[in-house]
Amino acid sequence: MNKNYLKSSILLSFSVCSLMVSAQNNFQQNKQAIYNEIITEVENNSQLENLAFELLDEIGPRLVGSPEMQQAHNWVVDTYKKWNISAENVAYGEWKSWQRGTTQIEMTHPRIKSIDGMQLAWNSNTKKAIEAEVVAMPIFQSKAEFETWTNSVKGKIVLISQYQKSGRPENQWKEHATEEDFTSFKKEKNDDLAAWNNSIKTTGKTTREIVEYLETKGAVGFVQSFYTGTMGSNRIFYSFSKTTPMVDVSLEDYGLLHRLAVNGKAPKLKINTQSKNLGTAKTFNTIATIPGKTKPNEYVMLSAHLDSWDGAQGATDNGTGTILMMEVARLIQKYAPNNDRTIVIGHWGSEEQGLNGSRAYIMDNPTEVQKIKVFFNQDSGTGRINYVGGQGFTQSYNYLGTWLQNVPENNRKHIKTDYPGMPQGGGTDNASFVAVGVPAFNLGTQNWDYGQYTWHTNRDTYDKIVFEELELNVIITTILTLEAANDPNEISNEKRVLPTTTEWPTVKEPKRNSKDY
Repeated sequence: MNKNYLKSSILLSFSVCSLMVSAQNNFQQNKQAIYNEIITEVENNSQLENLAFELLDEIGPRLVGSPEMQQAHNWVVDTYKKWNISAENVAYGEWKSWQRGTTQIEMTHPRIKSIDGMQLAWNSNTKKAIEAEVVAMPIFQSKAEFETWTNSVKGKIVLISQYQKSGRPENQWKEHATEEDFTSFKKEKNDDLAAWNNSIKTTGKTTREIVEYLETKGAVGFVQSFYTGTMGSNRIFYSFSKTTPMVDVSLEDYGLLHRLAVNGKAPKLKINTQSKNLGTAKTFNTIATIPGKTKPNEYVMLSAHLDSWDGAQGATDNGTGTILMMEVARLIQKYAPNNDRTIVIGHWGSEEQGLNGSRAYIMDNPTEVQKIKVFFNQDSGTGRINYVGGQGFTQSYNYLGTWLQNVPENNRKHIKTDYPGMPQGGGTDNASFVAVGVPAFNLGTQNWDYGQYTWHTNRDTYDKIVFEELELNVIITTILTLEAANDPNEISNEKRVLPTTTEWPTVKEPKRNSKDY
């Protein structure tokens, strides 16, 4: 070998190593100044409200396969490109494409009244309004009784939900009623629920199967009220009927229709739904990347699902997680773009149908998945981050605990930790990555009545976002990401030994087609 060539190679290698060490030392020496700049930016120039406006008000809900979902993917890519962050939409399957239109529900007998409700996802449109008598599904004592009753539904619209005697939430009963009345209310509520569940069980069918069966018996429409227990809040999912209209209505209007029906007043409804069935559409994940400088083949991944149900705007599930991770990426690109490790941001599709986007990413990118050293996910509403569990990784305390110490005390004081914790088997997208052995942490948040009020409901709207707490989350997540991206140490993915009755979560195949759903 030529001695001059060898000498040049050694000098070049030394120079590269020196640059790598210099870049790393530069961040470590200046990180407090960088963090201060980021905190100032969040306090004075946060883009969260503008991002929320563009995503939630302009685009709206993001049902998988819908034109709005495609619009959201494109918006995320375009927004990142404005910030000089590379991003792309990556297809992994297809889904039925459906677009919500207007829903008009009117009671036409025994009096005229507009009914508060909406069509359920993927339901066929009525083309023209249908008008029919409403009947209530009774409590069945036997399967034979059910079968006899089904012969009476031809030409009728059927109420298929349990009747709620009180529209007041339990907390109001507890606060205002006498102790005796509250106890009586609780007992009656539990007894009514048990009777309803036993009635459904008696039919030998699920509610979905009952609807499909009643269609074959000639029912011309279905009305449900999926009440959450909080006033005005109903869960909005998808239709069980194949060719007839199916709508969800408010507890108050459902109760009115039910009482009229069971008291022999033969109420009538007119239902007019104008949705569009658009065939099928590709499903995507949107992936953005901020390349690392000294360890480009080691990844820190940020995660939030982009899709939502479409009963409202999908604000807290998961608009807040989406704009959180986008704002974190913007701040990093602006103030600290030269990190050791590569930062990847995953905006997943079809999380709501079974973590499909994140599971597809794992299946389709095995090499990249092995490069992920740590993963942060946010998908639990609008509140401040208040819990981080170790997900069963034995050394999680060592690195998470260290990184959290760099978060300002005013932010950090709200956070409870649990090390090493237990691995998460489902619920949100970090579970997909835990299953393949990636230290993948969900950033749990203050509840804000998420489970009853906004999760998958008709009340998950822009106005439910608490931007003050979301700003705290931006600071926490940005600092955790930068700490992870520039930690000079190896980040262990060693798993704990689980109790003998527990197994580590297994990798699951995604649903890549709506026919599998």
